[in-house]
Amino acid sequence: MDVKKLAESMQDKVVMWRRDLHKIPEIGNYLPQTSKYVQDRLTEMGIPFVTMVNGSGVLATITGESLGKTIALRADMDALPLTEDAPVDFKSMNGKMHACGHDAHTAILLGAAKVLNDHKSGIKGTIKLIFQPGEEAPGGAKPMIAEGCLRDVDAIFGQHIGCLFANIKESGKILVSHNSAMACRDVFKIKIIGRGGHGAWPENCIDPITIAAQVINGINVIKAREIAALAPSVISICMVHGGTANNIIPQVVELEGSTRAVDQKTREKIAARIEQVLKSTCEAYGAAYEFKFSWDYDITVNNPEMADLVIKSVKDLGMGNDLLIQPNPLMGSEDMSFFLNEVPGAYYFLTSVVQQDGQVYGHHNTKFMLDESVFSKGVAVFLQITANYLGFE
Repeated sequence: MDVKKLAESMQDKVVMWRRDLHKIPEIGNYLPQTSKYVQDRLTEMGIPFVTMVNGSGVLATITGESLGKTIALRADMDALPLTEDAPVDFKSMNGKMHACGHDAHTAILLGAAKVLNDHKSGIKGTIKLIFQPGEEAPGGAKPMIAEGCLRDVDAIFGQHIGCLFANIKESGKILVSHNSAMACRDVFKIKIIGRGGHGAWPENCIDPITIAAQVINGINVIKAREIAALAPSVISICMVHGGTANNIIPQVVELEGSTRAVDQKTREKIAARIEQVLKSTCEAYGAAYEFKFSWDYDITVNNPEMADLVIKSVKDLGMGNDLLIQPNPLMGSEDMSFFLNEVPGAYYFLTSVVQQDGQVYGHHNTKFMLDESVFSKGVAVFLQITANYLGFE
């Protein structure tokens, strides 16, 4: 079977499906239109499926005619709360936007599904197709796992499309890591409780704004002076709320932020040190505090053997010149991590880069765009991985 030729035959359909999905973006774990679109395409293909996560997740199954292992292929389907400003004629009009490529992930997996189902007589084993909601938030992988999407699965693979690597401006490159592909994402909330009063008499107050400034500086020192320079990590305070007037010292200031790391020890150290800095600073100035740290998405860690399978598959397709070993983990996060915690697998990247006015607008930007010409390559890699793992003719 000529995998590359079959994948190329799906290019136009994948583009059409992606554009249809692009027009109807939905967010979180409530994707009624998106899920129905996927279900309708699977029904047209004659592929059986069940729904999960209150109908928004879809698990389809293709069963070969002989016994064998079970492989899972995963795509996320949700969008972002952004108003689109990209110059395309299939623009979203509902105030939400596929600004991270999940519409393409879904369409590419549908393209692979069509080819695999058409050739299922030659498949040795079973293929599960996981169409997942809520990757951006609040997380759709865990509920799908809880509902059994990985039951009997031996290996899982997923891919992320787009322009995630700043130094790569060319479409069609495939990047694979043998270890950590993406960082964790954890979030924290801080409430600094002082004593409010008149701005003219700060000596009668405990000023939470001044204390918040000290806390922010102290937290930034953790990354700058306590974490090794070669241990990738990020601590970002992204929200600061406090005060109601220019002559009132407020009672409370609230901070929110996120942390990222690519190894568990650094992850845990950052969490512990943030609270220690907060506690000691508030004690020094006589304030109280509340602190909540939420372990959110785990580190996305590839299985080395499964990463090698991706590499072999890309080379088998004659795409070796487009293959790159991922030099460093991305500091973004993925709830694909939870699938990889359960079964061996790999998460790899397919570059898709569009320039507008001499620059590239990246993920989560209102002008984000994709180079659609690489979609068939995404289909081909899914197909070849499946062929190499299961064996089919």
